[in-house]
Amino acid sequence: MSQKAFISNLLEHAEITVNGPNPWDPQVHDQRLWNRIFAEGTLGLGEAYMEGWWDCADLAEFFSRVIRANIQNKLRITPNLIWQLVQARILNMQTIGLSRRVAEMHYSQTDAYKASLDSRMTGSCGYWPEGVTNIDQAQEAKFDMICRKIQLQQGERVWDIGCGWGAFMGFAAEKYGASCVGVTVSPDQAAYGRERYKDLDVEFQVRDYREFDQKVDKIVSMGMFEHVGYKNYATYFKTARRALKDDGLFLLHTIGSPDTKTTIDPWIEKYIFPGGVLPSIAQIGKAIEHQFVIVDLHNIGPHYDYTLMAWNENFQKNWPEPQTPDEKRFKRMWEYYLLCCAGTFRSRASQVWQFVLAPLGVPEGYQTAR
Repeated sequence: MSQKAFISNLLEHAEITVNGPNPWDPQVHDQRLWNRIFAEGTLGLGEAYMEGWWDCADLAEFFSRVIRANIQNKLRITPNLIWQLVQARILNMQTIGLSRRVAEMHYSQTDAYKASLDSRMTGSCGYWPEGVTNIDQAQEAKFDMICRKIQLQQGERVWDIGCGWGAFMGFAAEKYGASCVGVTVSPDQAAYGRERYKDLDVEFQVRDYREFDQKVDKIVSMGMFEHVGYKNYATYFKTARRALKDDGLFLLHTIGSPDTKTTIDPWIEKYIFPGGVLPSIAQIGKAIEHQFVIVDLHNIGPHYDYTLMAWNENFQKNWPEPQTPDEKRFKRMWEYYLLCCAGTFRSRASQVWQFVLAPLGVPEGYQTAR
């Protein structure tokens, strides 16, 4: 059986037809694609899309169907994946020095984020309860829910671990009167946030979270734990515990995996999140032993599908028409990133968890906020 026939047969199990009539059917423009998928797996699939070898009108649904049918695990193991696994086992890919790779490679893409995100520049999953119809509302709804979950009071000091462009800190200072300090490894993010929130009680520190040395009332962390690395989970929670007062609350918002893993998809690792890995419930539970009590756990995974689709809609509307081959390649890379991720959440292969953690539990009982 040819490589094309083999892959086409796999896709048929997901009700996907190569060059078919449905929006989730891939349209192949270069027959070298089949050899590339066999040789390089999902890395080759993504790079071939970036180079225009194939297209798909509904890329998110394509990936949702592929993942639900478990097709990605029926292809051969590639040398790139083997090397990723070896590195993850032997090396700590998220040391303080290596953590800055994310800032240099990904979070310096401020223009792409400005084109994609909400008006506050929030780089994590929004919350879409009934009545929320756009990305700005979804992010505001999430921030308000988080403030209620940590029972934030006026004047309290909040540490935002991996604060991004300061979206949550700006909201908490404006709406709840909080005093906020955030750490980011990206100088670009800090510069943006300092200018935007210069009139609020908001502080940006360009440093690794492990270097933080203040005592705070509350902690939040959204979309950062995915960069911590499984070898550093215990250190992460020990650092948070050291900073948090005994009666404080810590909200951890993270993408999660149903299964324990030590690597991520090779294309995502190469182009989007170097050194990233999604935690499992088992890994988080083990890492918080003797540090925190879980007082609430909320799964909002389906909301990331809506968020990513809204980001892609913004990106397609706001990004200038590419003129050069490099510009075209970048645009296809960014839309591929947004839409393939949307597909993983739609298939429920990836989750979004919000944990509320307390150092000593909540003696009087915790009131769940939604």
